[in-house]
Amino acid sequence: MNLTVHESSLYVHKLGKLLKNHRNVEMVLAPGLLALQSLSLQPERKLFKLAAQNLYFKDEGAFTGEVSAHQLRGLVQYAIIGHSERRHIFKEHDKEIRAKVQAAVRHGITPVLCVGETAHERTNKETAGVLHDQLVGGLANLTADEVQTMVIAYEPVWAIGTGNSATTKDVEAAVRTIRNQIDHLYGKETAELVRVIYGGSVSSVNAREYLQTPGVDGLLPGGASLKSKEFEAIIEAAFEVGKK
Repeated sequence: MNLTVHESSLYVHKLGKLLKNHRNVEMVLAPGLLALQSLSLQPERKLFKLAAQNLYFKDEGAFTGEVSAHQLRGLVQYAIIGHSERRHIFKEHDKEIRAKVQAAVRHGITPVLCVGETAHERTNKETAGVLHDQLVGGLANLTADEVQTMVIAYEPVWAIGTGNSATTKDVEAAVRTIRNQIDHLYGKETAELVRVIYGGSVSSVNAREYLQTPGVDGLLPGGASLKSKEFEAIIEAAFEVGKK
């Protein structure tokens, strides 16, 4: 919940001046809901795709304050679903997250399903179990073809906005667990094709290291993405790693 519509427009304009059009890097911006429409019309739009930060699973009806995947269709290409803040602040449960994933898929929007453990769960060595439950809950009733086009974001709650970045070994182990679980549910091909990205105190300092971690296909920056030069440096890191 950052930046007004005007501030978002200025940010994207500034970002457009900094960024090069790297074809091997897919950049997606997830602004606040109010800014989505105006940003979709800006000249810099060709450099990036848009994502909604959330959506509701019903297509229409008496659900005051909600925005459906049906309403977002054609405006965004991605939707972030099950972000840790939605799970822990707004108490979204797996059943609701599953319905949102299905709604996004139904309307041609690629879900970015976020999974990850809290500090308490990590201390109790429950990471694998938490990832298992969140994946099983979030991916239920989807086909292998649908899962292959998704994005799974591993975002350990204990590392988000805390400055306590996960080590590459932590990330590699979690990503392996995620792919193994998808392999168990949908087969090896799907486990290899699904995109798995990392989010949790990502910065220009550690971006390259995370991107070089086996099994990691991209990043989900938080606070760093609000600083245009910092975000540009992360994009450049992705470009350099992608060239190799």
